[in-house]
Amino acid sequence: MDRIIIRNETESDHREVETLIREAFWNLNVPGCDEHYLAHMIRSHYDLIPELDLVAELDGRIIGSVMYTRSHLTDESGNEMETLTFGPLAVLPGYQRMGVGKALLERSFEIARNMGYEVIVIFGSPANYIARGFKSCKKFNICPEGNIFPTAMLVKELKEGALDGRKMTFHESIAFNYDCAEAEKFDSLFPPKQKEYRASQEEFYIYSHSSVN
Repeated sequence: MDRIIIRNETESDHREVETLIREAFWNLNVPGCDEHYLAHMIRSHYDLIPELDLVAELDGRIIGSVMYTRSHLTDESGNEMETLTFGPLAVLPGYQRMGVGKALLERSFEIARNMGYEVIVIFGSPANYIARGFKSCKKFNICPEGNIFPTAMLVKELKEGALDGRKMTFHESIAFNYDCAEAEKFDSLFPPKQKEYRASQEEFYIYSHSSVN
């Protein structure tokens, strides 16, 4: 792990990173995956933060990737706070559970703090992010439209006390809105892979369809 280099993604990395993301997410949350197409679309979106578009490289091979986009919170008076959202975060199979994702996130947190960002809001499995300082959105009184606190919605304060408990609504970047048919077309540019059911897909379904009371 001491040989891992964390650096910004370059244009020449794009295909390798998309292939990595595809390998990492294939059949994980649903049969197949769209995350490599999402990464492809985010790169050209104005909400991408280039300084936080990072890869982890080991011996000349990219084994991990993370991208950040701008998002924001609004309170009930209409006041707005700019926040960050990352995703996809991917580590090449064979290098997972070895600290690659941790290294990417900790480096990105450092850069984000230096850029003046104070809050990160994501959707993900709590088991994967609690150790990185994320907490349930309900503890910060943050939720999407309505009064439902999704189980998978997690919040991290990069600056302690940045959130004061006011009810705030989360708005992610429209970069995450994509055409599934176009994602299928994009995937056809890669070597064929079999779409199959995995038990992890049930876990994803539970997290993505549940909330904290």
